[in-house]
Amino acid sequence: MLVLENKNVNGSLADAGKKKLESTINLDHGDPTVYEKYWKRLGDFNITITCNQSLSYFADPKHVCWYLMPNLEEEIKTIHKIVGNAVVEDRHIVVGTGSTQLIQAALYALSNIFNQSNPISVMAATPYYSVYKEQTELLQSGLFKWFGDAYEFDKDEPYIELVTSPNNPDGSLREPVVNKAKGKVIYDLAYYWPQYTAITSSMDHDIMLFTLSKSTGHAGSRIGWAIIKDEKVAKKMVQFMSLTTIGVSKEAQLRAASILEHISASCQKPKVHNFFEYIRFLMAERWNKLRNALAKNELLQLPELPKQYCIYTKELVEAYPAFAWVKCNDGTDCEKMLKEYKVQGRGGRNFGTGEEYLRLSMVGRDEEIDEFLNRLPAIMEGFLAARLQN
Repeated sequence: MLVLENKNVNGSLADAGKKKLESTINLDHGDPTVYEKYWKRLGDFNITITCNQSLSYFADPKHVCWYLMPNLEEEIKTIHKIVGNAVVEDRHIVVGTGSTQLIQAALYALSNIFNQSNPISVMAATPYYSVYKEQTELLQSGLFKWFGDAYEFDKDEPYIELVTSPNNPDGSLREPVVNKAKGKVIYDLAYYWPQYTAITSSMDHDIMLFTLSKSTGHAGSRIGWAIIKDEKVAKKMVQFMSLTTIGVSKEAQLRAASILEHISASCQKPKVHNFFEYIRFLMAERWNKLRNALAKNELLQLPELPKQYCIYTKELVEAYPAFAWVKCNDGTDCEKMLKEYKVQGRGGRNFGTGEEYLRLSMVGRDEEIDEFLNRLPAIMEGFLAARLQN
């Protein structure tokens, strides 16, 4: 019997995170360890899988996504109905190894449906998720190619636009930029959950991608899902999955289903602490500290994100993005400057913008965020001194 437990899985990492940070604070990656607090407080949360369970490649051979476990599909639809962030009725669910693999599958599917002799241009509006370019160019495919900034696309030809909403890195809610008849849009909605942003409407697009890592914090399970309108697109995506990984781990799917089931229950049972409220509180706490720390300075600037009405909470809410998109107002290389104070972020050039921008993760452990906030006064003093010298 194999037992997967929710405790002590990453014990060594957790112990390391408790130590006082005396070296570089790595805020480059969006590793969602902020969620550890919630899951640890549950105590024992076990998923038992017997040795004779889930041996077959298939979950349902008649299903479009033949490797998708029925209970995971059910829990995905349930959580979306509760939160109200996506339409799931009469839609196809395709599961992948994180949304990273699903982006590749969607590009493959759409490119095949276009059936063009030349590679299809793939683009996103700046600032765009830094990995899109690398993902598109990785295999040097003859099906598609990276174009770059969607604001600069003016050709009368087929294209694929990637829209991330809320956007990674700046947290803004986004719509397509190009809006031409020959285009297709992939919506990356990894952060469209109430702990990060207002749920302004139930999204109803042709291709919508979600991921367990940013919705529940279980990045290591590597589960993502696509909600697809067109069966042809869904089948092409499943073909990509079949030829690359022959489906997705059933153990990971069963864990994901159990986690989503718990979260849905927490939203409906008054005696259970609401998952989204709990994580939103943690995000609000660290964001309020950061905004207060930068409120009176003229050197480092954060985007202004307006309060919006959330159909899930039924109130006006502030945005607490997974990343802080920091701008050095004097044009300084922000990544280089913060490195002098042993703070590692991801520079603006990775996102198609200038070196004056820097992305910092807000979803790490408290120790990392608190230590960064402790260093902020010295950082701002250093920025000011450098400006005066120049």
